[in-house]
Amino acid sequence: MRHFSGILAVMLGSWLWTAAGANDDTASALERDSGGWTDLLAHAGPKLEGWVRGPIPPTGKLNPRSQWSLDAATGYLVCQGDGGHEWLRWDQELGDFIYHAEWRFIPLPGKKGYNSGIYARNSVDARIWHQAQTGDGSGGFIFGETSINGMPKRINLSKQQPASRVKPAGQWNTFEITCRGKEMTLWVNGAVTNQWHDCEVPRGYLGVEAEGYRIEFRQVKIKPLDRTTPEKSGNKD
Repeated sequence: MRHFSGILAVMLGSWLWTAAGANDDTASALERDSGGWTDLLAHAGPKLEGWVRGPIPPTGKLNPRSQWSLDAATGYLVCQGDGGHEWLRWDQELGDFIYHAEWRFIPLPGKKGYNSGIYARNSVDARIWHQAQTGDGSGGFIFGETSINGMPKRINLSKQQPASRVKPAGQWNTFEITCRGKEMTLWVNGAVTNQWHDCEVPRGYLGVEAEGYRIEFRQVKIKPLDRTTPEKSGNKD
């Protein structure tokens, strides 16, 4: 009965999300142009080579046992959500890029408030961080602790989006974060939800967050950008 209730909740959440008008209306950058991307999971292997765990907050301690793994059958990056608050960063500093990541929470009976995030242009220790908020039917906005005039300051762009475009736990979502100079844009499931024009952090690390819930990631890819080259239109027409 619990299993059936969980399935029913996912189906109802899906219907509500669609009824709210959150239908895809633009293509992702990956769909528009599949060339020039690097798949960050393709060669990671069972030891997740190229990825490094870090505690949140930076002064915290990591659980000796990693909660991250690469599913050999699907190629998904899996976070069990049972090893404390931390992030997994791609250990290469980047400047201008598009970061594409698809994710879903694994629903559990009685669970609420699913939470995680996708990071871009973080400092190596995550004292400076910019997160695209995920959630169970919520999220889809940028917030974080950034550097403004050399001082850390909290930002939150949640009010930019009229409504969340994030799908319920159990369904796949697609986020794309585009960083070009001072511009940081978040695209969620078919539409841009945030545009931030004043990012003073020119380079940093990208990653994903563990915050107590099982979450899976696929199609984790980056595409370096030449800021002098305009992006192609996202319209499907």
